[in-house]
Amino acid sequence: MPSLLFCGPKMAACGIVISIWGVIMLAMLGIFFSAKSAVLIEDVPFTEDDIHNDKSPPQNIYSLYNQVGINCFIAAAVYVVVGAISLCQVRLNKRQEYMVT
Repeated sequence: MPSLLFCGPKMAACGIVISIWGVIMLAMLGIFFSAKSAVLIEDVPFTEDDIHNDKSPPQNIYSLYNQVGINCFIAAAVYVVVGAISLCQVRLNKRQEYMVT
């Protein structure tokens, strides 16, 4: 029977820690971008043309804020998946410790 174990216990534990931190950080960034925090204006990808050629410039900037916030939530979801895979690897490593070959 093929084993699904592909990383060791230390790497799996590291993956869990990094995933937890990534989910917390990116979820908070997603919330702050969705709330249109003025501190994060430097991270919103807009140009001068977006402001001058638009009839309602704040709406264009707000839609860019929302898009960046959605991207942060998507990246947090990816970290959740990586954390789940790392947790499965930790459990498989624990099971292998008790198996006699």
